[in-house]
Amino acid sequence: ETMTPKIIAQGAEAIITLEKNLILKNRIKKSYRISELDEKIRKQRTKKEIKLLTKAAEIINSPLPIETKDFDKIQMPYIEGKRLSEHLDSFPLKKQKTICKQIGTSISKLHDNEIIHGDLTTSNMILSKNKTPKGEKSDPKKAQSSIYFIDFGLGYISRKYEDKAVDLHLLKQALEAKHFKNWEILIKEVFSGYKKSKDSSIVFERLKTVEKRGRYKH
Repeated sequence: ETMTPKIIAQGAEAIITLEKNLILKNRIKKSYRISELDEKIRKQRTKKEIKLLTKAAEIINSPLPIETKDFDKIQMPYIEGKRLSEHLDSFPLKKQKTICKQIGTSISKLHDNEIIHGDLTTSNMILSKNKTPKGEKSDPKKAQSSIYFIDFGLGYISRKYEDKAVDLHLLKQALEAKHFKNWEILIKEVFSGYKKSKDSSIVFERLKTVEKRGRYKH
């Protein structure tokens, strides 16, 4: 087995590599920015994401960052499993519904703790094989759900109902685009799981407003 890092994802902001069962998220230097400013921005964004991930990992299934000396890198345990975007449609509908209800419950926990994910799509969710990634203690509270949320790069802290509604709206759009065959059934399951949130009824009301606005934008 080679120990060379394997690139598993590359976006505009970061390169994600897998190395010895660890995931490294490396923020890319932007040559068009003054280097001091670039360093400052990467430092801030990395710090912010580590903070969010650490907070999220206490409440839901999410990889807990491992301390590193590098200011622009996040190191996390590798979660073995399937990227939900690629596999959700291949499951029987009953399983798809169960998964989506779990997703809704996880989002409600994030939102009740003022965490907005900012990029809720099935590409940022992993259906884990083993319930607990290596290096993490198993937590019976989280064991029933094996959906892991990853990539909090666009996440932030907010208690605004508006932000929570937009988070749900993005997921609804993502389901419609990527899993269009059953998306209406699936989003209902997400909402059903989300009802565990203390503010779910207000957030659902706000979601209607967000959707009306969206329609007039075109």
